[in-house]
Amino acid sequence: MTRITDLCHPETVRVAAAHQAEAEKLAAELAAIAATGMVLPGSITQRRTRCGRRNCACHADPPRLHGPYWQWTRKIAAKTTGRWLSADQHRDYTPWIDNDRRLHELLTRLEALGAAAFDADPRWERQPNRPASRTGTELSR
Repeated sequence: MTRITDLCHPETVRVAAAHQAEAEKLAAELAAIAATGMVLPGSITQRRTRCGRRNCACHADPPRLHGPYWQWTRKIAAKTTGRWLSADQHRDYTPWIDNDRRLHELLTRLEALGAAAFDADPRWERQPNRPASRTGTELSR
């Protein structure tokens, strides 16, 4: 086990070398995402629609729907919000959304790694000193 001390965690914590190596890999991937500069939550969906004109090809059998149209959506305060995107915007913003997904995956892995290191702490095997139980008279003071 190695000792890791940094500004975010001033106490000395023992971390297994394998956990530290994995954390360093994840940190490098996070830094690569940060270097790209942008993260956009939500998703982009391709839509095809029918119009209201009866004689349009979108009502034929088989239908030739209008589109493709690109729609970006995300949740804000439990409500879905969205915008229609041009083809250029779709091309430009898709990597940002990919960055957001990758960021969430990396954070989930980092959290699992932290929990595993937490559980592997050998200090859990020691019985803590329990305070002596108080009697009713000591509590009433």
